[in-house]
Amino acid sequence: MTQKYFAFKALLQGTTWMSPAYVGIDSHGRIAEVLDVKPRKGFIEQVDGYAIPGFQNAHSHAFQYAMAGLAEIHSTQSTPDDFWSWREAMYALALSINPDQMEAIATQLYAEMIRHGYTHVAEFHYVHHSQNGKRYSNLAEMGERLVMAAKKAGIKITLVPMFYEKGGFGKEPVDGQRRFISKNADAYLELLAASEKATMQYQGAQLGFGYHSLRAVSQDSLKAVLPESKGRPIHIHIAEQLKEIDDCVAFYGKRPVEWLYEQVQVNDQWHLVHATHLADNEVKTIASSGAHVVICPSTEGNLGDGIFRLKEYQELNGRWSIGTDSHIGLDPKEELRILDYGQRLMSHKRNTFYSKSNGDSGLFGYAEALLSGKQAMSVKSVDSLTVGSFLDAVVIDVEHPLIATSSLERVLSTYIYSGDSSFNLGTLVNGEWKAKGNRHFDAFEIGSTFSKALRNLNLR
Repeated sequence: MTQKYFAFKALLQGTTWMSPAYVGIDSHGRIAEVLDVKPRKGFIEQVDGYAIPGFQNAHSHAFQYAMAGLAEIHSTQSTPDDFWSWREAMYALALSINPDQMEAIATQLYAEMIRHGYTHVAEFHYVHHSQNGKRYSNLAEMGERLVMAAKKAGIKITLVPMFYEKGGFGKEPVDGQRRFISKNADAYLELLAASEKATMQYQGAQLGFGYHSLRAVSQDSLKAVLPESKGRPIHIHIAEQLKEIDDCVAFYGKRPVEWLYEQVQVNDQWHLVHATHLADNEVKTIASSGAHVVICPSTEGNLGDGIFRLKEYQELNGRWSIGTDSHIGLDPKEELRILDYGQRLMSHKRNTFYSKSNGDSGLFGYAEALLSGKQAMSVKSVDSLTVGSFLDAVVIDVEHPLIATSSLERVLSTYIYSGDSSFNLGTLVNGEWKAKGNRHFDAFEIGSTFSKALRNLNLR
């Protein structure tokens, strides 16, 4: 039964705008009706904005938000600062955080995601155990805190507890990794079962499945746990750094993508994170398998990872989504811009976000990230803002001067390429405003708890 209507200036459904659009929702926030004429009865909330489906954040390490901006003071000595030196700082942070601090950091992060227009996040979670490396009595203590953080902030979450067994290819874990480790396949499956129970505490939570990386699991364990994925999205850091690729070749005699595809059947259930430094055959292999690549442009740029070969991959009909990873950047529009501009700089062409049937760069990039992002979350339906789906939307402010003077067909590209968070009128999840006027509704309380946690960690 329709409870209320939102009257939007326009609504994006697939690649088509409806204007005006009256969206009726039921008591659960599902869309019960979409009309292009004013309904004859029922409460109507007038919204001076264009509604588009909320962004999907397909890769997050929530705890790393605590160190955002803290790794930019570099030694002036000859030793270069790279991913591996950054990783040591990240390990130090991971060893410090207690469950309350994890929840406070994640809640602040997720509230910021909501403010920027994300409505769902895939949390690539590997800080599992206590600070001394021992298992909590609740195996999913830290994962449960992430679920509770998502519930407080109002974002939907796919919790992806990661299997992390080794310290590197054929190496035992180092002390800095002690909170991450499941000692074998059985231990990971116990963690997975406990994590599934944790997700049951929030209607907006789902469970994913994954491996931290090929260097973090043995060949036997990789295969042993795979049957328990049970149709869930499978996430893995597949290749990020040149050293990682060199180490894989030295240990297995194959590059990471080559080796993975020889071991298991990779299909559209898989989401391969970063995938930088691919060889020609690996680009073709991923695209033809139907697997998805998760690209995190602001983090990959910040860490000096490299640039994914998106143009060639798209020409092979490869699918991709975006994530914010270490959260050095949190605006989905910025992620899309960095991704596109990197391709333009390499190709010396401007038409990198397009297909033969769609030459609108903003719409193309947005739609690609949305559809693959939904699959990364385990949202099966590709339909958005249609009858039966939840009203999860970011609403673009029609009063912003650049939007107010744009034709409807140019709104999305104006928003993607010129916009920042001030372009957002607000964000709806399950038909409820979670942020409005560039501010999360619980910003003060969430921010106070977050600030206290960071002061106690003494990071800044």
